[in-house]
Amino acid sequence: MIDLNFLGRSKTKAKLKKTYTEAKVSYLNRIRWAVSMFYFGMGLCFATWASRIPDIKTDLHLSEGDLGSILFALPLGQLVIMPFSGKLVTRFGSHRILIFALLLYVFSMTNLGLAAAAWQLSLGLFVFGIFGNLSNIAVNTQGVYTEVLFKKTIMSSFHGMWSFAGFTGALIGLGMLAFKLTPYIHFVIVAGIVFLMMVFNYKFLIKAKETIKAEKKKLFSKPDSALIWLGIIGFCCMASEGVMFDWSGVYFKDVIKAPGPLVILGYTSFMIMMAGGRFLGDGLIRKFGRKTVLQISGIMISAGLFTAVFFPFVIPATIAFMFVGLGVSTIVPTVYSVAGKNPNVSPSVALTTVSSVSFLGFLMGPPIIGYIAELSSLRFSFAFIGIFGILISLMVSRIKAIE
Repeated sequence: MIDLNFLGRSKTKAKLKKTYTEAKVSYLNRIRWAVSMFYFGMGLCFATWASRIPDIKTDLHLSEGDLGSILFALPLGQLVIMPFSGKLVTRFGSHRILIFALLLYVFSMTNLGLAAAAWQLSLGLFVFGIFGNLSNIAVNTQGVYTEVLFKKTIMSSFHGMWSFAGFTGALIGLGMLAFKLTPYIHFVIVAGIVFLMMVFNYKFLIKAKETIKAEKKKLFSKPDSALIWLGIIGFCCMASEGVMFDWSGVYFKDVIKAPGPLVILGYTSFMIMMAGGRFLGDGLIRKFGRKTVLQISGIMISAGLFTAVFFPFVIPATIAFMFVGLGVSTIVPTVYSVAGKNPNVSPSVALTTVSSVSFLGFLMGPPIIGYIAELSSLRFSFAFIGIFGILISLMVSRIKAIE
């Protein structure tokens, strides 16, 4: 099998200045807050786009199949820049790349609101994906540096901020719909908010000196079977998560027939529970164990999606999407945690293998939904994704590494 760690053929070591390592707790907390705000800004941009997908679909007169094809442009942009993101961050510094990429990420988001044809939306999403991936690599590098300074695990709180931003973005979207503002005006307002966040926090990003040590590695290698199974679990979860991001609003508008601003109620309920689950997940795992939490999470994903399919009404569907949000919240972080402790493979190689397989689910899920909906119906396509939750529960019981 082709080695998926194509970006890991060099080891990057960052040296943090004494200014940071010997800093007071108050200053370290300010750094943590600044990095959290950049996570929040990224999540707010993505949620803002997702909250207006139904309106843009209607304005451009797109079918489910058309939208599915167009949505594929975003992950395609992410894939194109992926081989270069790490090198750019290492060469120019994560703090510089983060500021540059997030500014362009925000600008490309506003351009999505100007799309007057399908090809323009596709091109806009492609560019949106490029700067989204570059921002993602840079902000997570900042997260790693901050975690080193605190000498304890705080990465989950950063990702919790991203999810909280998704919830905030949904609420803002609800208000914009209530005032009947166009997607472009909506996007410009959010762009202004994110820009102000950057102005007040960019000075507190960590500036680290990085050195690169080359490391030879074979192109072909046989990955650990446990990592592949963990990757498949992540694939199923991220496919479900991607579908909820891109299609929950469309489902509420076209299937549930939710009136007016209630169109984004499903997306909002999903984001609330996903964010809450990520902040509470560590405690649940300590109390009940990884395997139990993951099995219940898989069942919740399936139960939520099937409920939305069989009871296509506002209240049942809203509760159903809450179940899906809670279900997906802990799966990927837990899978990454288990993979990083694999005794046969180094943590970096293990995480790269698992995240690469998992990310395919996020890429393929939304377009597949569009194609299935075009051939049958949107309800049937959601039922198809609902099977993934059952598969997660079954696979978790077969992996010994998950306790």
